[in-house]
Amino acid sequence: MTTNKNITIKTEQDIAAMRIAGRLTSEVLDYLAPFIKPGITTNEIDKLAHDYMVNVQNAIPAPLNYTAGGDVPYPKSICTSVNHQVCHGIPSDKVLKNGDIVNVDVTVIKDGWHGDSSRMFLVGECSIAAKRLCHITYEAMWKGIQQVKPGARLGDIGAAIQKFAEGHHFSVVREFCGHGIGQGFHEDPQVLHYGKAGTGLELQAGMVFTIEPMINAGKKDIKEGSERDGWSIVTKDRSLSAQWEHTIVVTNTGYEVLTVSAGTPAVPAFVDTHLA
Repeated sequence: MTTNKNITIKTEQDIAAMRIAGRLTSEVLDYLAPFIKPGITTNEIDKLAHDYMVNVQNAIPAPLNYTAGGDVPYPKSICTSVNHQVCHGIPSDKVLKNGDIVNVDVTVIKDGWHGDSSRMFLVGECSIAAKRLCHITYEAMWKGIQQVKPGARLGDIGAAIQKFAEGHHFSVVREFCGHGIGQGFHEDPQVLHYGKAGTGLELQAGMVFTIEPMINAGKKDIKEGSERDGWSIVTKDRSLSAQWEHTIVVTNTGYEVLTVSAGTPAVPAFVDTHLA
């Protein structure tokens, strides 16, 4: 592993270890999927995830007691952001009801390496508007992933996501972004989900980072949640918000998604998998 301007360039051995951590992360989401239905609490989802990571995978849930340099350690093993929660929703005794949407964000540490992924789940029968937001957000993530290759710029990723999301009359959250990842949970670079093509850091093989757009049905503005827990973020106008996340490595010819497993949602039809 070498470092370039605070960015770690991973070796083939590093990437092989991250491939394992990524697969385990995705398998947690596979495991949780059948349980996410009306009547379950987000605390129950958290316990299922925690026990699976610790007892089955012999792995560590990275969010648990994570501080991100702040004063309030994160108290749970996953994040569960429901409806108008944008990100970092803390699992609680809140019962999921028919029509809710929930983002489940999982980060696994295995043998010192991190895997980081999140998915949207539809709880019961959801509105057409909610389904559309989740679908477009998933495609927006992939619009960004498609830009990844050596010689591309970080701005290419953000510009592709912003153009696609705003073209469908949604807005992109500005305050939170993707990030480098490896032996650290959050490393450089920061990966914005908006911006101008042709700007920003040039990508090179061996870089590993997340792409995780947060897309709002209403305006882009956000605020701290009413829980005042130091973590939860919500849309200011209480519109629905959705997010998807994958961990990506820049390869010699394009990209590889590291957070994949048997239950990973299908790649959109517009993605040219030959470029991966």
